[in-house]
Amino acid sequence: MNSADTTSNAVEKTVFPILFAISFSHLLNDTIQSLIPAIYPVVKKTYNLSFSQIGLITLTFQMAASLFQPFVGLYTDKKPQPYSLAIGMGFTLIGLVTLSQSTGFYYMLISVALIGTGSSIFHPEASRMAHAASGGRRGLAQSIFQLGGNAGSSIGPLLAAWIIVPYGQGSVLWFSVIALLAILILSRVGNWYKGYMLKLKSRQGAKANVVVNHFSRRRVVFSVIILLVLIFSKYFYMASLTSYFTFYVIDKFHVSVQSSQLYLFMFLVSVAAGTLVGGPVGDRFGRKYVIWFSILGTAPFALLLPYASLFWTGVLIVPIGMILASAFSAILVYAQELIPGKVGLVAGLFFGFAFGMGGIGSALLGKLADDTSIRYVYQVCSFLPLIGLLTAFLPNIENRKK
Repeated sequence: MNSADTTSNAVEKTVFPILFAISFSHLLNDTIQSLIPAIYPVVKKTYNLSFSQIGLITLTFQMAASLFQPFVGLYTDKKPQPYSLAIGMGFTLIGLVTLSQSTGFYYMLISVALIGTGSSIFHPEASRMAHAASGGRRGLAQSIFQLGGNAGSSIGPLLAAWIIVPYGQGSVLWFSVIALLAILILSRVGNWYKGYMLKLKSRQGAKANVVVNHFSRRRVVFSVIILLVLIFSKYFYMASLTSYFTFYVIDKFHVSVQSSQLYLFMFLVSVAAGTLVGGPVGDRFGRKYVIWFSILGTAPFALLLPYASLFWTGVLIVPIGMILASAFSAILVYAQELIPGKVGLVAGLFFGFAFGMGGIGSALLGKLADDTSIRYVYQVCSFLPLIGLLTAFLPNIENRKK
């Protein structure tokens, strides 16, 4: 084997240690993020907040976590930044410290904005690194990456139930250890990515494994709009569960705060499990089919949820989480193949839009809950998965690749 082949293999093989390191860092990042909605019952009581104010906290966090992402992705497509992930986690660390010491609503808004900014820096370049380490198995790589994030989101409510609920808001400071660990890991990942970029540049006469399609610009724009509408339906519905599900089961079934966190944990674990399935299945059978099933397939369970007993509520949120979560990896890789060569921009756009829709959804649903009831919110949101019917208008990329 000559040196050119060796370099090519070094660049193109699936680098599982890096994928797992990025996934674990995603777990740590999203564990920290998930503390924000998990402590809502505590701060709502402490500071006498309304559902609208709870929604504004989520909106501030999600907008900070979304607005910068497309710009970060566009910039890093042109000038990759191996150590930007560690820098982003530094913002998260500062936000954690200030959140633990916040004494009112506006201080909390500043704190969650800092955490959101860290997340905004983290996701586009982390997705690029996962793509770089995929060795062509893009769906699998994105699923591993997303699995870490969703696992972290499911751990957060448990940690909040065990630590923050008994010991109060100040105990948030203990989680700064997680941010410090993430900074250490991401610095090592940055070293690998720097070496990867040097190897990529040294390949003489070799071309990157880029998917090419032959759709018109108009068809591409139309398809991206459909994908964004599907993201809207997914994350509006997700916002109703991640931000308000604890309040829903407390209000409807009169369970304790800690018990409500366990139901949220069940949902988020199901989300983590579903995430791991979507990418590999999309690699094997086609991403459009995964997108179709993952959003529209949620509808029967979502429509039943508002009318279920406590037992059946616990049962229904499992398939809802698993089926709904399988969509994002497939949507992201589908969009990256639809717009080849713009991995960071697409990741930033879709992660940013997803976070933004989650934040706007949380704010609007909080206002709706104040004006009506938390139960009515779930009756309205149960129809959102039906928007998955729009998947029929997406082209079959797999049939148009070179």
